[in-house]
Amino acid sequence: MRYSTFQYNFRDLKLNVSQIESVMGYKHGESEETISELISEVLNELEGVCNIKAEFRVFETLKFNDTEKKIDAGSVSFNINKIIFGQLRKSSSAAVFLCTAGEEPGIRSSRSMKEGDLLRGYVYDTIGSEVVEAAADLMQDELEKEMSASGKNITNRFSPGYCGWDVAEQKKLFQLMPENFCRIKLTPSSLMDPVKSVSGIIGIGEDVKRHPYTCSFCDMKDCIYRKKRI
Repeated sequence: MRYSTFQYNFRDLKLNVSQIESVMGYKHGESEETISELISEVLNELEGVCNIKAEFRVFETLKFNDTEKKIDAGSVSFNINKIIFGQLRKSSSAAVFLCTAGEEPGIRSSRSMKEGDLLRGYVYDTIGSEVVEAAADLMQDELEKEMSASGKNITNRFSPGYCGWDVAEQKKLFQLMPENFCRIKLTPSSLMDPVKSVSGIIGIGEDVKRHPYTCSFCDMKDCIYRKKRI
């Protein structure tokens, strides 16, 4: 079982004002100057306080249950639903991953909301989400490079809570990573703390493929990622 950990600098993520404006729903050049200035201010603040970490563990052997759409990795059986099962079915191994932006984006968002500054709170929240997704992209790129060196490909990453995979299964993911470098904890409702964190699984094999985006094979209509290509 291979295990890799990463710590990223905020600047590694290459986030910018235009990107955040787009995620917030503004088309290019349509946001007010005050919005752009606020986004720039929050980006500068978070640059100095985010604690951006990621890790993955590669499990070399998988078992597939075609009838129940389950995958066994290590000692854990994941009930991942038919959509994700179909994307991972040709994998010979898999990486389980965790990634976090740290506590500060969530703390600052909540504080601003409580103080009545809803816009600033929303900007903190949006940037925090983009931070952890960008870090997960970098982590996935590292995995792809490592696997490519041995002639293997990877799939997209899949997380509990999306594509029909029950968010409660995050408990199973955490069972496979007992010494958590990222120091992410689960709440009783299986949500992660810090809140700006992601977990999931990535398939590995000679006959799998990483798609430019996943919406084409997912039937989750209200997913926040439908406006993005991940």
